[in-house]
Amino acid sequence: MGWIAQARPSGTLTLVAQRLPEWLTIRLPRPDTIKEVEDMMRDKNLHTVCESARCPNLPECWSKKTATFMILGDTCTRSCGFCAIKVGRGEQIDTFEPVNVAMTAKKMGMKHVVVTSVARDDVKDQGAGQFARTITALHHHIPEIIVEVLTPDFQGRRELIQTVTDACPEIYNHNIETVERLHTIVRPQARYARTLGVLETVKELDSRIYTKSGIMLGLGETQDEVVKTLKDLRHIGVDAVTIGQYLRPTMKHLPVVEYIHPNVFKEYELIGAELGFSFVASGPFIRSSYNAIEFSKKVMSERLALLESR
Repeated sequence: MGWIAQARPSGTLTLVAQRLPEWLTIRLPRPDTIKEVEDMMRDKNLHTVCESARCPNLPECWSKKTATFMILGDTCTRSCGFCAIKVGRGEQIDTFEPVNVAMTAKKMGMKHVVVTSVARDDVKDQGAGQFARTITALHHHIPEIIVEVLTPDFQGRRELIQTVTDACPEIYNHNIETVERLHTIVRPQARYARTLGVLETVKELDSRIYTKSGIMLGLGETQDEVVKTLKDLRHIGVDAVTIGQYLRPTMKHLPVVEYIHPNVFKEYELIGAELGFSFVASGPFIRSSYNAIEFSKKVMSERLALLESR
């Protein structure tokens, strides 16, 4: 059972209990492999966004021995209306975290690693240095690895973005999350234009880095607004985009306005391809790092083709 927001004639919203549509049903895998990944994370005192954000894909991903590492602690200094990560004062930064991430990724046999973080507006470099150290550690311990970072906006500060790009991640992900009209509700401490600016800055600093962004649907956006957002991302050279259904993590978070049908996600996938994105993943359970290795394969094939052409 889920909850959906419905508009009253007065213009206010009321929550109505609604059974989740059949396309939002998940088949759970065997729990033994999930426990194995959990034990590896706890052994090195590591966090994952899979757990902290209550991702519905956790059972599937962990059963395949893949996870998204979340550095800089598990407490965020921002309070987005959709996110289940706890909010408060940031924790002390763990100097051993970059190496622990690298060694755990190596133990898990990962070929593509996604590293994200909570927002750390409370520290001078907002965590950019820890991202750089983690990227460097991963490349050092797993030379063949493809590193994808999913960063906060660093308040749009170019020098902090450069700290991350100078460490040479293969993919730089920063989510737009929603359409421009809904930004002040969904991401009150972020800005639509700032997010676009971060992604544009990455390309300016190092055009070899692939850029990626993600959008959630079901928060009350219109199709025209979604298409405009895709066009805005493509206009600044974003290479890949993910489009997924927003699912309310708790009753304290923003309500779901609409459960989007898989056929609509398919339409957006086709529109994204027509706009020229190198990679579009669109579906109810798609999240920023879900099946990220599929884009990774495309990145590798393009790099090999470039090397062969030289």
